Amino acid sequence: MASSTSITPSYFALTSVHPFPYNLNSARISFPLKNGSYKLPKHPALTLKAFSSRESKAAVVTKDTWEKSILNSGSPVLVEFYASWCGPCRMVHRIIDEIAGEYAGRLNCFILNTDNDFPIAEDYEIKAVPVVLLFKNGEKRESVVGTMPKDFYIAAIERVLKS
Repeated sequence: MASSTSITPSYFALTSVHPFPYNLNSARISFPLKNGSYKLPKHPALTLKAFSSRESKAAVVTKDTWEKSILNSGSPVLVEFYASWCGPCRMVHRIIDEIAGEYAGRLNCFILNTDNDFPIAEDYEIKAVPVVLLFKNGEKRESVVGTMPKDFYIAAIERVLKS
């Protein structure tokens, strides 16, 4: 019968098989090498923040602004349903941003985070992201599912604008 060892934080503190190579509380970090150690230069702490080189041209819509911005809009509306963790959504964001600039005045473009506003996504049976829906007079007219070339979005927009 195999024996078992209980692994607790104290177990790691007592073992010295592979000690952690540097002290996290130290202002300087050094790494052990065969012929001495290498010390990293002292730098101020780095803080990482997400930023965009420009502001998005597509506005954010939420469940609180959905009715006014989408259903009661006087002009056609494009809504991208996305999630912050979704890689393909980032590609669609860039396309929608371009379209928002090109169709300014003729089409209102919005983005909706499905993680934050799941009930809206559920109402339109959004099962996966990215999905782009086009509305006119408060009614869903077109949808583009997945990451598609810009031409697919343009063709759907033109069909909605002509209807």
